[in-house]
Amino acid sequence: MALKLCSRLNIKDVVCPAWRCTSVAGFRNWKPLPPPQEIEYPKYSKWRLKFVERTPQPTGFSGKHLKMSKRLMDMRGPEEYHTFLLHKQFGIRAKMGGMMHWGHMDMIRLTINRKMDQSRMFAIWRVDPPWKPITKKGQGHRMGGGKGSIDKFVAPVKAGRIIVEMGGDCEFDEVFPILEQVRGKLPFKAEVVSQKMLDEEKAQEEYVKKNNMNPFSFEYCLKNNMMGSRVWSSPYDFFWNGKHR
Repeated sequence: MALKLCSRLNIKDVVCPAWRCTSVAGFRNWKPLPPPQEIEYPKYSKWRLKFVERTPQPTGFSGKHLKMSKRLMDMRGPEEYHTFLLHKQFGIRAKMGGMMHWGHMDMIRLTINRKMDQSRMFAIWRVDPPWKPITKKGQGHRMGGGKGSIDKFVAPVKAGRIIVEMGGDCEFDEVFPILEQVRGKLPFKAEVVSQKMLDEEKAQEEYVKKNNMNPFSFEYCLKNNMMGSRVWSSPYDFFWNGKHR
């Protein structure tokens, strides 16, 4: 009070008494904890991320792994099925297509299993183990001679795919540092999401679609070849309206 009064009266050379500047303990009214949610836990044996095999089982009659073409369509476009959280809590979502090999999956497994509290938290896989063979020729090999030998196996991921999911008796602030560390080591762009974020994103998309007053959308301009857009557009723009490549 003395300092406030001195500041109002523009009095600079006034010493505040020591008994007025003594700090005292105050009462903090903490916010109550949110009520416990009805969490659907998986089996206790599945709370940790399981080890992923480096190579799948051979499918050929000769007992060898069959070679495969590149099939870039496995990574193009949006994911159509695995775009939601099974346990309605937290996870990592891919923002673009890419490939994950065994090293990426083992990094995810070790990081999450070491850092999460296994007494009240769980994590599950949402991607398949590596199944697609990638061939490669030896260094300095001449062109020709047929397709190279299998170098590794990968799991293709499309944009919007949920990669790993975490949940349990925990808050988003506890899970975010763990998932953020995993997200930064992935070979493609990804983001940490929660069920609340997904619901808000879906509501925002519906609001924009309902209240949009601009009739010239990307799909409308492309179908009517406005400004010669079909000359520079990609064939995939007709499927995904310029959102994915």
